[in-house]
Amino acid sequence: MQLYSTNNPALRVGLKEAIFKGLPDDNGLFMPESIPVLPTEFIQSLPELSFQEISNTVASTLVGDSIPAQDLQLIVSKAINFPAPVVPIDAHTGTLELFHGPSLAFKDFGGRFMAETMSYLNRGEDKELTILVATSGDTGGAVAAGFYKTPGIRVIILYPSGKVSPLQEKQLTTLGENITAIEVDGTFDDCQALVKKAFLDNTVSTRHRLSSANSINIARLIPQSFYYFEAYKQVVKQHDKIVFAVPSGNFGNLTAGLLAKKMGLPIHHYIAATNANDVVPAYLNSGEYQSRPSVRTLSNAMDVGNPSNFTRMLDLYSSTWNMMKSDITGYAFDDQSTENAVREVFKTDGYLLDPHGAVGYLAWKKYHTTHPDTYGIVLETAHPAKFLEDMERVLGHEIDVPERLAALASKTKVSIKMGKEYEEFQKWLMELG
Repeated sequence: MQLYSTNNPALRVGLKEAIFKGLPDDNGLFMPESIPVLPTEFIQSLPELSFQEISNTVASTLVGDSIPAQDLQLIVSKAINFPAPVVPIDAHTGTLELFHGPSLAFKDFGGRFMAETMSYLNRGEDKELTILVATSGDTGGAVAAGFYKTPGIRVIILYPSGKVSPLQEKQLTTLGENITAIEVDGTFDDCQALVKKAFLDNTVSTRHRLSSANSINIARLIPQSFYYFEAYKQVVKQHDKIVFAVPSGNFGNLTAGLLAKKMGLPIHHYIAATNANDVVPAYLNSGEYQSRPSVRTLSNAMDVGNPSNFTRMLDLYSSTWNMMKSDITGYAFDDQSTENAVREVFKTDGYLLDPHGAVGYLAWKKYHTTHPDTYGIVLETAHPAKFLEDMERVLGHEIDVPERLAALASKTKVSIKMGKEYEEFQKWLMELG
């Protein structure tokens, strides 16, 4: 597998280099040199295949001979060992539950696959690998769980102070060992900017072997495509014209869905669903992209004002607005609408959406009013209990909390507080042993 930079199509690197570098030196993003199309026979056989079988075929088709087939199969079997069920909400709507992994969020798929892949590729290296990751909520917990106690790998997670839920914060600040949490006085965009600057800083990269675990890393993107195939197989016998509504922040999840489509998965349409941080829906409506500072919302993991993976989306469509708009429709919703959706769906259908899934649900329902012959799959990206205080306030009653989350309540948070200026972060990294 060869990859290039979105800023330099002439650049070519192998999979190992792309994964460990995270970002190209020119501050682009790595993309596959070519996106192979899966055989029609494979697509037709999806309903008869297990999730692991599907994942292994998709992974091996993309990765090629960069990882031997037997080793890749072992990586997939260790990483993708929990389900992704499509649960019906009503006659036209299902929700793809992506919260059945260790940290109860969709990022477990990418986090675990990346951890297993990096651990495999890191064998024989003398110098410790340092992973920098910015999180707006769920990435941190998934990465922390995925890499916890992995030999030869240290993880540094940057998160915006006061802008993640208490249980999300506990997931990334209570493990210790090889996991360090940095609490930044700023927004997710500030955290992401610190990570990117560190990667482009020769002084830091000379001292540390750096890599990233955000969705900017190609090893996160590949496994996120798996569950689109898994969801499609569960409903294709009952429905055609399948539409995915994707709650979106940094847009890695939607980009992975587009990758699946490019590989031959016959998805009818995609919906980019955002909260008030609506730069991509605005682009889809106008053809003009304008990033801006993120604003805080109820669906905090989507509070991103300059989504990194939008660069990959442009690349997939050769920066052609009309081509992208033909495959993706964008909608944005405020917090009040989100709260109303949570209450309405629970009351009417007995299904509990988290704030992010509720945004996806609203977007799907809006699209469905003008496309009544379609079937919508809403990505439910995190367990509702991860947003316990807001969920109980919105519903007016207590909700069940899984034991693995409830156990976090008594654990002590350990974080390093830091400002958003790069010089402070750079100094800390340089002093790190």
